[in-house]
Amino acid sequence: MKARIKWVDGMMFVGESDSGHAVVMDGAPEAGGRNLGLRPMEMLLLGMGGCTAFDVVMILKRGREAVLDCVVELDAERAATDPKIFTRIHVHYIVTGNGLTAAKVERAVALSTEKYCSASIMLGAVAAITHDFEVINKVVATPDPTDETV
Repeated sequence: MKARIKWVDGMMFVGESDSGHAVVMDGAPEAGGRNLGLRPMEMLLLGMGGCTAFDVVMILKRGREAVLDCVVELDAERAATDPKIFTRIHVHYIVTGNGLTAAKVERAVALSTEKYCSASIMLGAVAAITHDFEVINKVVATPDPTDETV
């Protein structure tokens, strides 16, 4: 995997990935930026959230679960002094589907956090990572074949 970061001006940079995608990173005005893009540490946290969300959805879909939505909310704290590493990260999963059980979602979250999510496992080496989840089941009505109003 390769990436390229190019300085634009001020404290703005464009990151380009191996897959051909780009993202703007910028600093806060007090650091010389113009607040026109994500901060690099925000991107790191988003990357972790995306990695674990990807895992959870994939695990549930492979188990033939009817997943309709997955939202991952992250709340992180950083050290007060340099290097201002993440010291604590809490991950809250909100998984919506049909017929999902807490046990199935808990298993998917555990597999992601303990085995598959490279980003959270790597960040877990320096930060205390906790998680919880909620399951929302939506009932999708199936048409009644005897209903003549259809």
